[in-house]
Amino acid sequence: MSAADAPYIEVRGLARHFDVSKPLLNRVIEGQPRLILKAVDGIDFAIRKGETLSLVGESGCGKSTVARLIVGLYRPTRGQILFEGTDMGGLATRAEERALRKRFQMIFQDPYASLNPRWRVADIVAEPIRAHRLSSDAAEIRRRVDELLRQVGLSPADGEKFPHEFSGGQRQRISIARALSSNPEFLVCDEPTSALDVSVQAQILNLMKDLQRELGLTYLFISHNLAVVFHISDRVGVMYLGRLVEVADARALFENPQHPYTRMLLDAIPDLDMTGRARTPVAGEVPNPLDPPKGCAFNPRCPFANDRCRTERPELRPVANGGVAACHAVEEGRLAAAPRLAPA
Repeated sequence: MSAADAPYIEVRGLARHFDVSKPLLNRVIEGQPRLILKAVDGIDFAIRKGETLSLVGESGCGKSTVARLIVGLYRPTRGQILFEGTDMGGLATRAEERALRKRFQMIFQDPYASLNPRWRVADIVAEPIRAHRLSSDAAEIRRRVDELLRQVGLSPADGEKFPHEFSGGQRQRISIARALSSNPEFLVCDEPTSALDVSVQAQILNLMKDLQRELGLTYLFISHNLAVVFHISDRVGVMYLGRLVEVADARALFENPQHPYTRMLLDAIPDLDMTGRARTPVAGEVPNPLDPPKGCAFNPRCPFANDRCRTERPELRPVANGGVAACHAVEEGRLAAAPRLAPA
């Protein structure tokens, strides 16, 4: 494997389970067992340096939990997260972990909640510089803050203002400037445009693509908006009930989706080109994640499910679009070929 193809970030068997049981005394009195929510239930993927991998899926599929696991806000129940081959769970000291973590930053979903309303913008953007002890000189820190504000399309004078004086799109620009202040190489973006108007979304996405080209950034992008994902992604991973069901290059996945769930998600997109294709809402309800179905978790909603799907859980295998999918129907050729056109 060449250096260009070597994984920059690699996830192996990553899982995060949450104990959502009632208190012990209640369980004893009511005769109830412990309840374990498997938010992420063993996933594998890799991201090459300089590319964008997007994770998509319905609410509750575990994509935001993956983001928080990678940046260290949650500890994995099991599995490994490797950064340039280094297992982040195996670091010996806090100093080693801190040195590695400063190369990561996260952009959060809600620009209204992720900025401290009592701080001026200059202090918000400078916080990672001070936290990681990158500089202690006040004048140097201010020069860096001014440079970052200009880089995201704001003015150095905006540093004296408070977050409430800005629109949602401007606040997200402040969040991006804060994320860049520690000179990170890898950004985890947890639905960074979902709280914004459509026109503002486009501006933020274009800014992120420009910054990626200028600074050589690598992105993990979390979203439920397939149009956004198509615009920004190199590769896409589709999640369902804590597991990856399909991973492929973005264009290949949109033109020729393999997994029935991926096809259902794409069939729900409005036909803006007016080709006559029917818009079909995603059928059925997401199963209770505390009691997922046996076999393939998607089988109650899948029109191609058979007895094997209801008893045996599929694993990711190579498929026709050059990616991988976890589907017995795809493996056995039970799905009719249905090529699609990517959105404009």
